[in-house]
Amino acid sequence: MTGKAPSLGLLCYRAMTRAVSPLVPLLLRRREARGKEDPARLCERLGVPTQDRPEGPLVWLHGASVGESLSILPLVSRLLAAVPGLHVLVTTGTVTSAKLMADRLPAGALHQYVPLDHPDYCARFLDHWRPDLAVWIESEFWPNLIFTASRKDIPLALVNARITARSAHNWRHAPAFIAGLLSRFSLIMAQDRASAARLRELGAGKVLEPGNLKHDAPPLSVGEAEHAHLAPMIGTRPVWVATNTHEGEESAAGEVHKALASSYPDLLTIIVPRHPARGPAIAAELAEMGLAVARRAAGDGIAPGTEIYLADTLGELGLFYSLSEIVFVGGTFDSTGGHNPFEAARFACALLAGPSDFNFAETFADFEGAGAMRRVGDAAALAAALRRLLDDETERKRMGAAAKRLASEDSGATERTLEALLALLPPARKREAHHA
Repeated sequence: MTGKAPSLGLLCYRAMTRAVSPLVPLLLRRREARGKEDPARLCERLGVPTQDRPEGPLVWLHGASVGESLSILPLVSRLLAAVPGLHVLVTTGTVTSAKLMADRLPAGALHQYVPLDHPDYCARFLDHWRPDLAVWIESEFWPNLIFTASRKDIPLALVNARITARSAHNWRHAPAFIAGLLSRFSLIMAQDRASAARLRELGAGKVLEPGNLKHDAPPLSVGEAEHAHLAPMIGTRPVWVATNTHEGEESAAGEVHKALASSYPDLLTIIVPRHPARGPAIAAELAEMGLAVARRAAGDGIAPGTEIYLADTLGELGLFYSLSEIVFVGGTFDSTGGHNPFEAARFACALLAGPSDFNFAETFADFEGAGAMRRVGDAAALAAALRRLLDDETERKRMGAAAKRLASEDSGATERTLEALLALLPPARKREAHHA
């Protein structure tokens, strides 16, 4: 057992999470009703497994949602290839990521939902899976899970770590708490210089900078049958995609469509909301604006008179990126701070984004510097930028090619991360003694 005592803040946090445990069933039922939980696997959120632990060494990787889980797929494959008999457990917290992992995890890897951050759920989870190494991806710090794993002498690593200026500022109000959590990681690897600097300021000590795993992630899948079904419906119509949109951005996309409709009467706007469960509300809002809306979740097709195609389904981003040469990155017209641009870039899409980018500030700057992304301040500026790209095929394809080139570069981050993680795996004899 590690000698690091919990801070007062952590002790208070643990007491608080125990105190609110009677509310957990209500929380899960509400999330299930909103489509945010899988009813068949709710027990996993309480640390109760739905699969047996395989024999032999096991590495556990946790990524919060889709972007993080996709970014580690190359790492999962290389871990399995590097260690004979190794198994990899991937945990995530969203229904969408679980579906993607079911489709894309290689043989030897399995998926579970991460338990809610309650001391008992975390202990139950760890006692069953007994990982030889625990790896957190990016920026999700679950204090009980980190503390319990550390107390059980499980080596901890934080890789592709990302922390925004806003998050760092908030953590500075609890310096002992965050420093105590970071001190439990044997290895911390940041995805960019700014995150590395902020982690050091928060007490992380040594932080490596191997590069960004998202550079090495595989392209999103495209359902060939669905592509063959939708592409003829679109035909030669000009089309653009507003992806990962949040509340307020769908109406902005609708205003953009109306502003361009006189010049491009057959324009098709595809909106992919970040949270598909909002589909009915978004459709109603756009219809009130006088726009003809078709909802994918309702089984609607794209008719000649369809102005907005609302792609309110899960796990189909690759399909819609494959149908357009222009993508607006959502979460940039509000306080979200942007979303991952690599996914669209791999499909050679010209990228447009609003001013809010704190989640991906360095990445957006790289895409801008490569001439692959243009920034716009509001809906009017987005309409003007779209007009230029729709009118100029050469520029549109140049931007798309620049985006794909940048997104396809092998950063070497996966290989450097793999080497560091393998060094943390205990020798076979030590593993056997640890699990005896």
